[in-house]
Amino acid sequence: MATPSRPAAPPPPYQRVKQHVKEGLARGAWPAGTALPSEAELVAQFGVSRMTVNRALRELQTEGLIQRVQGVGSFAAPLHKVASTLRLRDVHEEIEARGHHHMVRVVSQGAEPAPPAVAEPLGVPAGSTVFHVVLLHHENGTPLQVEDRWVNPALVPDFLANDFSQTTPTQVLFARTVLHAAQYAIEALPAGRAEAALLGMEPGAPCLVVSRRTEARGGVITIARLTHPGARYLLQGSFQP
Repeated sequence: MATPSRPAAPPPPYQRVKQHVKEGLARGAWPAGTALPSEAELVAQFGVSRMTVNRALRELQTEGLIQRVQGVGSFAAPLHKVASTLRLRDVHEEIEARGHHHMVRVVSQGAEPAPPAVAEPLGVPAGSTVFHVVLLHHENGTPLQVEDRWVNPALVPDFLANDFSQTTPTQVLFARTVLHAAQYAIEALPAGRAEAALLGMEPGAPCLVVSRRTEARGGVITIARLTHPGARYLLQGSFQP
């Protein structure tokens, strides 16, 4: 006789509050900049403690979905503010985690001779064949990131066989290689003409640029330049010992 399965445990109270607010934000119940229900209102609505509501709102703030002002309240964050925890997280995951739609336009994709400025950090001879893709990532239809990526073909020979309108380079590289080390640099820079055109900005407008280099034990896998409009990108992280 089969043992009856146990019903799934209900989510913890803070998760119910968090999911309620998250779903409301996703369907536009609170447009960017508008006030969310107060902590007292959420306490009364869900019959939970203020500490429970505070935890839910704190996690939503960490994810970049809301902004909290001490003594004033919580507000829906601008739609395209991105919260990054300074780890190798795929932009697709970030956008989907907010309940938003991620779309990619492939600007260019192919094999090219490595310029000296690419060959040195990629660890290959100048002029040798490397893979190069330029992608434009959108969140809910608005351009969010230009991904300019070079890949070492010796470590990922089938890289260009992928359809990057349906998957991302990060997903492919994580599936094909074993990450050993990574370095990144973050700079505030003016948008170049090509980047500005893709992002719908004026040339020279402020951008946040993340440069990343990842390695396997057999050599450098990839270098990438990720350019974001300064007004649409929030880089934030946290640490807990």
